[in-house]
Amino acid sequence: MTGTLCGTLYIVATPMGNLEDITFRAVRTLKEADIIAAEDTRHSRKLLNHYGITTPMTACHEHNEAQRISDLIQRLESGQSVALISDAGTPLISDPGYTLVRTVSEHRIPVVPIPGCNAAVTGLSAAGLPTDAFLFCGFPPKKQARLSKALTALKSQTATLIFYESPKRIKTLVKASLETLGDRDACLCRELTKRHEEFLRSSLSELSATLSAREQIKGECILLISGATDQPAELGQNDLEDVIRRHLTCDSPPRTGDLAKELSSVFNLPKKQVYDTILRVKQTV
Repeated sequence: MTGTLCGTLYIVATPMGNLEDITFRAVRTLKEADIIAAEDTRHSRKLLNHYGITTPMTACHEHNEAQRISDLIQRLESGQSVALISDAGTPLISDPGYTLVRTVSEHRIPVVPIPGCNAAVTGLSAAGLPTDAFLFCGFPPKKQARLSKALTALKSQTATLIFYESPKRIKTLVKASLETLGDRDACLCRELTKRHEEFLRSSLSELSATLSAREQIKGECILLISGATDQPAELGQNDLEDVIRRHLTCDSPPRTGDLAKELSSVFNLPKKQVYDTILRVKQTV
């Protein structure tokens, strides 16, 4: 007797990058299901081949979900079991698919989650920020005005904030967070579970300066920011000098002019004042 039930929708978590990050139960469910509904069948083929899973797949993503739901409902009502997977991690967490689950539930068809990888929680576990309360914010708005409005609404939130963001927009998000929320403790997680996994733990001001010094950022990013406190932190001269000192002592120090331009924006100070501060700090390192 197998553990997979007929006429059941399984929500199966898959690896984020390292193919070993999958449970025995998830592999068994994918093997025993009658069909796998995948966000991207070509992407998921690598995982299935790795574990010798030959279950047929069908594409189910935000562009065809409305049409695909009817087919999957018919399969489930006929007694077939369906496994829903995303490209990485737990399905429906900042991914399409909730409409399918809601419709399946309305038809009184069982929905069973198969837990596993989740990028937000994985990042939180290693961020070094408070974990007693956290708020998952997903991908923030792309337009500057909407982003500013969204961050302003979160300004008094005391829980740790968790954002997903693309490498192309992460600099903008960090800078906007600093300007709206103030200088808070933060952690940027990049390429989780992959070969070039990286954690940048610092204040938002330091993080903004660090990212600005990089010509290119690769890999999906997770930004975690500590929640609001009774006394919001303010950026001062000591903070500026600390950030400058860290940049001057790194392996590849940025040019004085470039660093002055970036930090003048971050600290809302005249560029010449920041430039002079950099020259003064240089004499002490």
